[in-house]
Amino acid sequence: MMMRRVISRAAISFKPSRFHRSQSSLSRTLADEEPVLPQMPPFDYTPPPYTGPTAEEILSKRHKFLSPAVFHFFNKPLNLVDGKMQYLFDENGRRYLDAFGGIATVGCGHCHPDVVDAIVNQTKRLQHSTILYLNPAIAEFAEALASKFPGDLKVVFFTNSGTEANELALMMARLYTGCHDVISIRNGYHGNAAGTMGVTSQSNYKFNVVQTGVHHAQNPDQYRGVFGSDGLKYARDVSDIITYGTSGRVAAFIAEAIQGVGGIMELAPGYLPAVYDAVRNAGGLCIADEVQSGLARTGSHFWGFEAHGVVPDIVTMAKAIGNGVPLGAVVTTPGIAKVLTQRNYFNTFGGNPMCTAAGLAVLKVIEKENLQSNALVVGSYLKERLASMMGKYELIGDVRGRGLMLGVEFVTDRGMKTPAKAETVCVMEKMKVKL
Repeated sequence: MMMRRVISRAAISFKPSRFHRSQSSLSRTLADEEPVLPQMPPFDYTPPPYTGPTAEEILSKRHKFLSPAVFHFFNKPLNLVDGKMQYLFDENGRRYLDAFGGIATVGCGHCHPDVVDAIVNQTKRLQHSTILYLNPAIAEFAEALASKFPGDLKVVFFTNSGTEANELALMMARLYTGCHDVISIRNGYHGNAAGTMGVTSQSNYKFNVVQTGVHHAQNPDQYRGVFGSDGLKYARDVSDIITYGTSGRVAAFIAEAIQGVGGIMELAPGYLPAVYDAVRNAGGLCIADEVQSGLARTGSHFWGFEAHGVVPDIVTMAKAIGNGVPLGAVVTTPGIAKVLTQRNYFNTFGGNPMCTAAGLAVLKVIEKENLQSNALVVGSYLKERLASMMGKYELIGDVRGRGLMLGVEFVTDRGMKTPAKAETVCVMEKMKVKL
């Protein structure tokens, strides 16, 4: 039961790296293998027969009617039509173990009955009104969510996504401090709107549009970084940015405790406490982006920032908070929250009854099923087993992360740490067959 409950919380990221002897020979071997279907463990659910359009028909419609920016995994994409807990089912009824969780979103498992019941029951009564009227769902969820935070982090604003949450957090920091300059970390990802694209520091996710007032600090990368795991040395770059790149005053520093899109990169020890001190001395606020690492995923703590011994001024979250419904949140202090009273702040769908009922159900499931403890136990075991494979496969350059937010990086040469891009794609294709 432990595995059944938590394995769906795994966000295992395979980042390209490389193999020795046989990088190319491995690719050929894997490509030429006849697929052998795995023996799946028993599971007490069978999806109803699927009678809708085929994968080929859906793909044709996507090409015709959806943006060309919408891409898909795998040479032959999956048509997933059903889900239950840690499993997904394709159009033919074949079962797959889901180690991706809808991009670290389905934290309680697909179609968890408690979450589904909360959504259905609330939708039957009142799906949407507006926060201009009273409704118990938003108030009860806000109270429950605030109870998960330390110190004075007690005021909640609801949004529809992580991008929206981070946009709001950045605006609040700039309003509160009266400064515009924001510092983020290279390799971080915080969203794809105007402000969040600015603090995102990966060229693949940045368009050539105006992005002002953002400084990208050196990434405290324990795998490739020049200072290894010495967080204090990386933190000096933030102090230098404040001294040489700003007026000496800043609005905010924003970072993920574990970089998700960036390859499950856990920040070097000692980094966040030193940076938080430097930023606060410059009048800035510290923003923790918990969109991927929050909600008990790391196992050791409920929030990723807690592992670093810091308390942020603003925390953002989304993804697992709704287990798949569009829901995000910003949590901050009463003093910072007041800046939004300078004008009318409004979000049409943020905090609607249906989504907040789902969010409250998620918190209850995490507690009832001990998902944080399970993430620690199962994640630690999984990480240990993955690390043990490094002695057998030169392709594995690094195994990292915490709880069920784990990453495996593939390299073609462990010394040079050269990304094994082709091998990564090949392994992903084989995982689709094997899992």
